[in-house]
Amino acid sequence: MDYKNLFEKFNEGGKLLLPDATVIFDAIPWSKHPTFEGVELKHIITSERTDGQFSYHLVRIAPNKKIGSHIHEKQLETHEVISGMGVCVNNGVELSYEAGIISIFPIGVPHEVIAGDDGLYLFAKFMPALC
Repeated sequence: MDYKNLFEKFNEGGKLLLPDATVIFDAIPWSKHPTFEGVELKHIITSERTDGQFSYHLVRIAPNKKIGSHIHEKQLETHEVISGMGVCVNNGVELSYEAGIISIFPIGVPHEVIAGDDGLYLFAKFMPALC
């Protein structure tokens, strides 16, 4: 399976189907991460639609760029790796990232993600919502 194309299926043709709406991923603009260079986000579903309970985001990390070490003091975060390769440091433990990997970061746990030479593409989910 071509995982890069799988990411593009989400990015360009993906949809979130809700009982009262359909969210077309292609219509959502990419936003530059406010802190980490080379990291972009698509906010698929945010707190305003979920009453603050959760949020889902497509994340694109450019080749050899990273989401530096940080914590979330109010959210549990999960990553589902869609394509690319890299490394995640979860609470001081280095984990390989490749398509099919899921990682969980409890509230207050330091973590960072470093993309490999081909970049890294993932779903990040936050409970409660990040934004």
